[in-house]
Amino acid sequence: MIDALYIDEMIRNALKEDMPLGDITTDNTIPENTQTKASLIAKESGIIAGLDVSRRVFEILDSSIAFDAKIKDGQYVEKGQLIAEISGNARAMLKGERTALNFLQRMSGIATKTNAFVEKIRGLHATVVDTRKTTPGLRYIEKYAVKVGGGSNHRFCLSDGVMIKDNHIKAAGGIKQAIEMARKGIPHTIKIEVETETIEQVKEAVDSKADIIMLDNMDNETMKKAVEYIDGRALTEASGNVSMDTIYEIALTGVDIISIGSLTHSVKAFDISMKIL
Repeated sequence: MIDALYIDEMIRNALKEDMPLGDITTDNTIPENTQTKASLIAKESGIIAGLDVSRRVFEILDSSIAFDAKIKDGQYVEKGQLIAEISGNARAMLKGERTALNFLQRMSGIATKTNAFVEKIRGLHATVVDTRKTTPGLRYIEKYAVKVGGGSNHRFCLSDGVMIKDNHIKAAGGIKQAIEMARKGIPHTIKIEVETETIEQVKEAVDSKADIIMLDNMDNETMKKAVEYIDGRALTEASGNVSMDTIYEIALTGVDIISIGSLTHSVKAFDISMKIL
């Protein structure tokens, strides 16, 4: 799981956003020491992710709250299935309800969507990966959810690796120049990826010994020719407008990696409700 300090800071910021001056409804309708129980129920079928984050929301509000998860992250649930039982101080549970659900629903939505893409190309060579198109402040938990769904992670941040995109190429004066300058300034342990849009650019990237070559918004025929030309001299990554309708044919081109921004930038939240018993 992700670093606990990062999780706690993220949760505290979310709680502060939701009740900057307290919860005037709960504080004025529920006696301070009221104890209660609640259930988290799946309102649809899919993959659950984020149980530890959800649990931690309630623990931060009241360390005595008991969060009994009935499943584990990565498990498939059916509509109506019990996800967890919670018991403890009613005020704390009601104050944490929306924040806990927001995290759990978003992460489960990402895991469910990722799993659908992974299953679509199961048995083929390509690996499904995410991008940096994440919600500001939530990147690490969103990328964790991609892993829970069966996908893999691309770089986490700009410090992780060199990715020379079209604007870098234009500013540097070409692919060769950009790769040469990057290689002079980085340790030998860091790989260089370059974005290409044409076969000519692919050839230049291969000649310049790029480690990973992104085939950006290419049609499948061009992508297949590019993969054949590269012939294992670099990893290949397909990128751009990948959907459930197109991913299978893209995978058939022989690419190693298929990056999908929509895993995180436009995911539908998984429907979960908390019911006081």
